[in-house]
Amino acid sequence: MTPAWDDGIEIISATPQLISLAVCCTMVAAERLLQFLGEITDLPESECRDVGIAFREMLLNAIEHGGNFDPEKYVEVCYVRTKHVLMARIKDPGDGFTLEEVKHAAIGNPPDDPLAHVKKRNDEGMRPGGYGVMLAKHLVDELIYGEKGNEVLLVKYLPGFEESPA
Repeated sequence: MTPAWDDGIEIISATPQLISLAVCCTMVAAERLLQFLGEITDLPESECRDVGIAFREMLLNAIEHGGNFDPEKYVEVCYVRTKHVLMARIKDPGDGFTLEEVKHAAIGNPPDDPLAHVKKRNDEGMRPGGYGVMLAKHLVDELIYGEKGNEVLLVKYLPGFEESPA
């Protein structure tokens, strides 16, 4: 029997401009959410691709590192779409972290050793990877972590957006 499309995804609130969800910390729920968001996004193709990749990376980090793939834990997701800005907030149930302490990710490499995280991941028996945060930072306009480190805000300014003078 195929599970229902919404298994592992609880809608907290939904309007055309703001969707709040609780997503079970499983790959199945993550993939369902990514499929759903891909279908409702009305962005130009290049922005849709960039935001989709960045969102996927941050969502999977939250589910893996914050939720430990525990189906009893949930990640909070809030998706906001305005005329010229798209924002996504992802908050995981974990203890948080700082970017400085993440030695298993490319973002934490010393400037003179761009592959230090690869050795660290191998030593700890982790799967290949570690480029997600660095990749996401280059695909959206702003990537903002909360104080505790267990929530992140992705911001993408859309065509037609102009910053107000400071």
